[in-house]
Amino acid sequence: MKLTEKDLIAGIAKDLGTKEVNESFVVADRVFDYRTDAISQSTKQAHQTLLNGYVETLNRVSAELDTANTEDANSNDSVFRSLKIDEVYNLNAAFLHGMYFDNIAEDSRITADSLAFMRLERDFGSFDNWQRDFIATALSSRNGWAVTVYNSFLKRYINVVVDLHSTNVPFSSYPVIVLDMWEHAYYKDYLNDKKKYVFAMMKQLNWKVINERFQRAEDVGEVFK
Repeated sequence: MKLTEKDLIAGIAKDLGTKEVNESFVVADRVFDYRTDAISQSTKQAHQTLLNGYVETLNRVSAELDTANTEDANSNDSVFRSLKIDEVYNLNAAFLHGMYFDNIAEDSRITADSLAFMRLERDFGSFDNWQRDFIATALSSRNGWAVTVYNSFLKRYINVVVDLHSTNVPFSSYPVIVLDMWEHAYYKDYLNDKKKYVFAMMKQLNWKVINERFQRAEDVGEVFK
């Protein structure tokens, strides 16, 4: 089935946690209840507060961009340039946090006949190879993210290291598996033992949610054929 523009917008809106995506990228707050005993309740609450801040900032930046002076825009120092950079930073922060919360759950089960398993096995040689590569990707992140994405240029799934929220993000990529590697995600519960945190979260991936993302990624791939 070929994905329509309406389907794409609906999929993005679902991941952002809002009913609507418009040209101003205005999004609504969403309260997440990611069920996992690998993260403490206080860490979950702090993380939710952080997400709310990103959403609030994104909406403010979007509103300011509506009235920003485009005539004074330049690459050295301009209000418009600063707002555009902040827009991407906060958009990615809100989007990735929402996807991370949604793809974490105690009930972590994947079957060999699922689309996610078959695609990861196809593009990494085996599911175990994907796991090893994803863990290495996570441990390589400098306060950022480990993300499995479908890249329409390569027409395959790859793991990418994203530093902060907007550094090293490859063009034409759709995220399907997201792991938060900022220190605030694990330090209270795991101190500086990043590996212990990563191993714990690998056992908490919500493959039902992830498999739905793989299906949307396949639809996105059809659009760019």
